[in-house]
Amino acid sequence: MIPMIRLLLARLESIPLSFNGLICRLAIAGVFWRSGQTKVHGFFVINDSTYDLFRDEYKVPAIPPEIAAVMATISEHLFSALLVIGLASRLSAAALFGMTLTIEIFVYPESWPDHLMWSAAMLFVIIRGPGTVSIDHVIRKKFL
Repeated sequence: MIPMIRLLLARLESIPLSFNGLICRLAIAGVFWRSGQTKVHGFFVINDSTYDLFRDEYKVPAIPPEIAAVMATISEHLFSALLVIGLASRLSAAALFGMTLTIEIFVYPESWPDHLMWSAAMLFVIIRGPGTVSIDHVIRKKFL
């Protein structure tokens, strides 16, 4: 039994961290892309209900709700797309991590279990990078 467990652990530990980087990037992108899609009609037109949400429910301090709505909508789409293709991955994960902290602190503090799970995936990408299946990896290998 013990040799079988050792073999299983060795197999699991042989999986490259790049695989985890890819899964984390896709997971984060999925969460934020879907959130961004609830804020728009088509691809470019922000829903009136989005502005209402930022005005009445989200109430992010120091940023007017109209500006916060546009910033959040663009950020959720842009950084999600960049994470999927693996371009500017650390920057994208950091931007969405900042958005998650803002949501946690000012909007939905009771949702900390979800925010903690998202943050774990984002911090993996920020700390370890996007992995070998990314444009960042190609750029780094060629130019750095």
